[in-house]
Amino acid sequence: MADAKVIPFDEDRSRRRPSGRRVRAAAPVPPEPAAHAPLLEPVPERPAGPGWDRKIAGGLSFLRRRITGEYEVDEFGYDKELTDQVLMSLMRPLFDRYFRVEVKGIENIPKEGGALIVANHSGTLPLDGLMLQVAVHDHHPAQRHLRLLAADLVFMLPVVNELARKAGHTLACAEDAQRLLEAGELVGVMPEGFKGIGKPFGDRYKLQRFGRGGFVSTALRAGTPIVPCSIVGAEEIYPMVGNAKTLARLLGIPYFPITPTFPLLGPLGALPLPTKWTIQFGEPIATDGYAAEAAEDPMLMFNLTDQVREQIQHTLYRLLVQRRSVFF
Repeated sequence: MADAKVIPFDEDRSRRRPSGRRVRAAAPVPPEPAAHAPLLEPVPERPAGPGWDRKIAGGLSFLRRRITGEYEVDEFGYDKELTDQVLMSLMRPLFDRYFRVEVKGIENIPKEGGALIVANHSGTLPLDGLMLQVAVHDHHPAQRHLRLLAADLVFMLPVVNELARKAGHTLACAEDAQRLLEAGELVGVMPEGFKGIGKPFGDRYKLQRFGRGGFVSTALRAGTPIVPCSIVGAEEIYPMVGNAKTLARLLGIPYFPITPTFPLLGPLGALPLPTKWTIQFGEPIATDGYAAEAAEDPMLMFNLTDQVREQIQHTLYRLLVQRRSVFF
């Protein structure tokens, strides 16, 4: 079979131009898109960040009110707007990411009306009170605010005094506590005081004396329930292995802690250990069924105080048995 003759492109008669005529070159026709090729669609504009315009506007409005003084504080110095928008925002990363606090029994805190929350106290520095505030505000369905009763020393320190007032803390006295409870506020008290927060590491999770039961008397007069609260995890953030008592007396403070990292590492030693926390609110103890003169009955106050203390202590032991590790 003879080989087929290949005709060069310029010799193809079907494409050969007639002699003596100029042919204008036709514009190239783009190929039709394949049936399966998707048609190009306009790219939608990317929406702006979620609510950034509102956040910026809200921040500017907040600054304007701060500068012009158009904000309110109550008779105790509590600044709700500053607490919600600034102080809670500063404490929340510590609560959520650093200590990874797990909150249990939040349903035991009433949705409205006064209640006295009684918790154990520990940790060398009072971070447990601040985390307790965040727990109540962020986990309660009504986002209630906890008004903590603080020691005299808190209101003697510069800067700390002003911030404590703004955050809703008030002096730990029966008169202020009763006024807040009767006004329908949640009040928090840690009856161990400096005995609890400054106890050595070897006595961790062993409740100290609860005083004379003044918090029970206050709840009885106001007719509000008492909610026991147990906090696990705070004891290990600053393991207190010693106390420089002479230095503490010179500085006018209850104790000067010595930990494995402080003062050996200087300011770096003041960084708390990232322990895993659990905060559990127990079943409330009602007080509205007692007569008005019950607040003057020392035996009743002793029994109720012991009941609250025992409930907190037993819950601490149960939570300690359940946890897997100090840090996880």
